Amino acid sequence: MDQIKIGAFLRELRKDRNLTQEAIAGKFGVTQRSVSRWENGTTMPDISVLIELADFYDVDLREILNGQRRTGNMNEDLKETLVMVSDYTNEEKKKIGKELGVMTWVCALFFLVMGLINIFRLNMASEYAYSTAMCCSVLGITYCFMNFLNLLKITGKIKKNVQGRIIFFSIMLFIVLYVIFGILLFNNGL
Repeated sequence: MDQIKIGAFLRELRKDRNLTQEAIAGKFGVTQRSVSRWENGTTMPDISVLIELADFYDVDLREILNGQRRTGNMNEDLKETLVMVSDYTNEEKKKIGKELGVMTWVCALFFLVMGLINIFRLNMASEYAYSTAMCCSVLGITYCFMNFLNLLKITGKIKKNVQGRIIFFSIMLFIVLYVIFGILLFNNGL
């Protein structure tokens, strides 16, 4: 399978329809950069996206995988098999997503409790131990949040191109809340 040839064919199909990479990205819920990488032969779309691309461009899936046009239609049995494989892959993603979701929530709860204990200095340890524990808590909660966003992306609950904006605004909100909470604790002498 020649990814460069496939990418050139995908570019040709897109240009035949007078569409931009951004239009294709919006249609299939990916970033413009992903479409660019497909067309440059750097990466390949997921199998489910390949099937959708074949339907969208009204070409045979074999044509896309060969990187050139062929005569004749795709065998319906082959298409059904590929759809079943795609469904199976999506179900596996959901299963993995559920398992990772439980692990993420448990981890987040642990780090949240640890952070609250340290914020209210319930352990009265040295200042070095306190700041180290706070840093670990913040990093742990950040890791859990990032993992949670990746789970939403894997399960298809958020689009890939929305994830960056969610991360940015969440980090800004976290910083603002952390500063406000720190000022309140400092003013109350905690």
